[in-house]
Amino acid sequence: MKKSIFLLFVGCMSFVNAQEPTGYYSTASGLTGYALKTKLGEIITAGYQTKSYDALYDAYPSTDTDKFYENDGSVLDIYSENPAGADPYNFQHGVKKCGNYSKEGDCYNREHTVPQSLFNEASPMVSDVLHILPTDGKVNGMRSNYPFGKVTNPSWTSLNGGKVGNNTVGSYAGSSFEPINEFKGDIARCLLYFVTRYQTRLSSFSSGNILNTSNVNQGLVTWELNLLLLWHQQDPVSQREIVRNNAAYAHQKNRNPFI
Repeated sequence: MKKSIFLLFVGCMSFVNAQEPTGYYSTASGLTGYALKTKLGEIITAGYQTKSYDALYDAYPSTDTDKFYENDGSVLDIYSENPAGADPYNFQHGVKKCGNYSKEGDCYNREHTVPQSLFNEASPMVSDVLHILPTDGKVNGMRSNYPFGKVTNPSWTSLNGGKVGNNTVGSYAGSSFEPINEFKGDIARCLLYFVTRYQTRLSSFSSGNILNTSNVNQGLVTWELNLLLLWHQQDPVSQREIVRNNAAYAHQKNRNPFI
């Protein structure tokens, strides 16, 4: 079972972006399975430049500007973006950074798709832009440190449709957060990146019903991995993610191999 899951896992590695440096993934050629994942982890670790936590806000104008929906230059916030109509609110880069908040639209901050509590807010994970997104502070707070999951009966719903509630797939039935369909693949690829980039450190992290700290090759607990692989398939790589991956490389000199 675990072998078949992992074969699907590494099948997600698409290498579709032609703007990567020549030969960036060449040493992974011919590898499969865990050997491929491990080699990719080495590739995206080599040359990585650790940036400060504050530098995330400097990166976001390049990595997360809305050029794809309203094309209005606002922060592209996956927790407030409405892909089918008007957004409930917008943020401008560098304006209304959290701070305190009481409702949606008050301010934006930095959402660790893998909660920073799981790695004790340690560097370099805490400032790695490839898994940290600019999002509304209130929604980020409501997501808390919950896993991403499938929510059937939400206890809270954000203005763009994100849901908090008990997970209803797999072996975990606790609290979770389900984003809107438009960004499920984006989030899945952030987490797949994280467990590949930080494979050698996973055993020292907390699980949080997300990370598989006893099987670092698999990286994610099985129910979460299955769900994220489904999201990856249902929501393929977008132009937004390709642009973000290029900008992230300019910022910290590594890439997400799932994009």
